Amino acid sequence: MLKYLHIENIAVIENANIEPTETFNVLTGETGAGKSIIIDSLNAVLGERTSKELIRNGENKATVSAIFCGLSEDTLKVIRENGFDVDEDGNLSIQRVLSLTGNGSIKINGVQTTSAVLREVGKYLVNIHGQHDNQMLLKPENHYIYIDLLADNLPLREEYYSCFKNFNDIRREIKSLELDEDKKLERIDLLKYQISELESAQIKLGELETLKASQKLLQNREKIMKTLRECVSSLLGDDDTNGAITLSQIALKTVDKLKDESLDDISSSLNNAIELLNTAAEKASDNISELLSGEENLENINDRLDLLQRLMLKYGNDEESLLSFLDKAKSELENIEFSEERLAQLEEALLDAEQKLIKAGEKLTKSRKLAAKTFTNGVCEALRLMDMASVEFLVKIDKGKYTKNGCDEIEFFISANAGESIKPLYKVASGGELSRTMLAIKSVISSKDNVETLIFDEIDSGISGRAALKVAKQLKEVAKTRQVICVTHLAQIASFADTHFLIEKSVSNNRTFTNVIPLDYEKRVNEIARIMSGTELTENTMKSAKELLDRSK
Repeated sequence: MLKYLHIENIAVIENANIEPTETFNVLTGETGAGKSIIIDSLNAVLGERTSKELIRNGENKATVSAIFCGLSEDTLKVIRENGFDVDEDGNLSIQRVLSLTGNGSIKINGVQTTSAVLREVGKYLVNIHGQHDNQMLLKPENHYIYIDLLADNLPLREEYYSCFKNFNDIRREIKSLELDEDKKLERIDLLKYQISELESAQIKLGELETLKASQKLLQNREKIMKTLRECVSSLLGDDDTNGAITLSQIALKTVDKLKDESLDDISSSLNNAIELLNTAAEKASDNISELLSGEENLENINDRLDLLQRLMLKYGNDEESLLSFLDKAKSELENIEFSEERLAQLEEALLDAEQKLIKAGEKLTKSRKLAAKTFTNGVCEALRLMDMASVEFLVKIDKGKYTKNGCDEIEFFISANAGESIKPLYKVASGGELSRTMLAIKSVISSKDNVETLIFDEIDSGISGRAALKVAKQLKEVAKTRQVICVTHLAQIASFADTHFLIEKSVSNNRTFTNVIPLDYEKRVNEIARIMSGTELTENTMKSAKELLDRSK
């Protein structure tokens, strides 16, 4: 559940702290006081997309921090799968910083993370119900989601989807094989040409790099040969000049003529030098010979590189891609050439896949029909508790097309008043009836929903009087097993809360400030009276507010 929420520099909220209790909490305040900003801040700290427009005017950044505790095993599992864990006190802390420069940050227990990871974790921490959920309820294509939540049929859905995917994969392969004869022959000719062109090239991995290195070496041949010839000339000399070797030999003879033992070291060094210089001259001469024969090699290398470059323009950007293209072309050609045999195999496999899909669909449908009975009874009971005594609610499940979500057309039908025929929910439900229906659904599926905190943003839309009192009681009932936080404009709902926060707006030095104030009993009476009568608080209004608050206990 949500233990603590800190909001700093979000819109008109300069600094606010909220510490909700673990049961039923309400937020009230005048229109425009900033109740929606609380919801926006919660969405931000749960990883939802935000805008720089949320940052308070004149500030460079804004911060939202939250601490969650008492997390379920399923929630802890998701947190750990994403590389995090609760602290030694069992708390999970989240901080999100928004920045005008775009350099915001997200931290879970002090560790930097991404909005994608935060969204994944966040959806297991808080479930925010607002007008968007009511709109979802108006779309019959979404109704299966609620039934599946109650049915707890994830293994059956996974089995069905596996069968559905296998069936469609086989069907797609059959379709690809059922080319008309002219197209088939054209494709065979093209594949044979491509295979022949690639096979005749005898492509080898790593060859391109080797060829480019050899090309670079041979392209520098003239420069290297000139250098080597100068080296040989310097060592061996020419007709006009003695080389280093001849000069070294002359020096040796001069030293040896003296036949002085003290000069033996010099004589030995000169001998070694002459030997090394001769070796260098031989190697330089050999390299010159190799380079002279390399002219033909360079032409061959250039031709080979041209061929590989042309192939890569057509089939891929490296040797691995070329070889991969070749393998795929061979496989496709084999499939086409043996398509009749393969087609027969696939058609047999398709029949088997179809039977498996039908069986998986039947099992999924059965689970939904069983859940629909419980769902219907639960929703009807909850709606009757919310002043819809004559309500009839029905989950209609018809056979539909096979889609990734099953083969059922599921739709909710309702009759809100006695004597009215039951009709599709989206056609007949008023705003108030829709809000109560969604609350009824939430209460029914809450046992299967592991989210510890439910937030209702103006669930009271279109509700008043006795119906509002019944909705308040239902929210109180839900709060027995979940933390409930409700933004409301109704005194009846506010009076049933265990904890009441006032969202109050004020102006100071031409700046707007919003504060979140926890209310004690007396202040709750004042706020409930304000909700009931508006701005003027009379003695009768205060008395009525006190009676409403006392009676709710």
